[in-house]
Amino acid sequence: MVKHQIDARGETLGRLATKVANLLRGKHKAGFTYHQDHGDEVVILNPGEIQVTGGKAAKKKYYRHSGYPGGLRTTTLAELLEARPEQVIIAAVRNMLPANRLRRGWLKRLKFNINEN
Repeated sequence: MVKHQIDARGETLGRLATKVANLLRGKHKAGFTYHQDHGDEVVILNPGEIQVTGGKAAKKKYYRHSGYPGGLRTTTLAELLEARPEQVIIAAVRNMLPANRLRRGWLKRLKFNINEN
């Protein structure tokens, strides 16, 4: 297993998530098969410095529900990028991976290196 480091500075969110999903699945390897896990570990550097195109920062919303009546909470992409940028990347990568039994293992190999400058 190889450890890939990707610098997220200036990268577009969707294009970064596609690259990361393919590395986690192992699609870049010659022995790739859909039903087996051949992926590598991916470390994302500077996750807070990703870019989004258009007006997505203000218009795109993330929803979560507590399970209680009236418990729906919404957060915009800009707010989530400010507070927890790694959660935005995890959500994008998670949605680009197939929904099967291998997805949890792939996501465990996604790491972040946050530089506090």
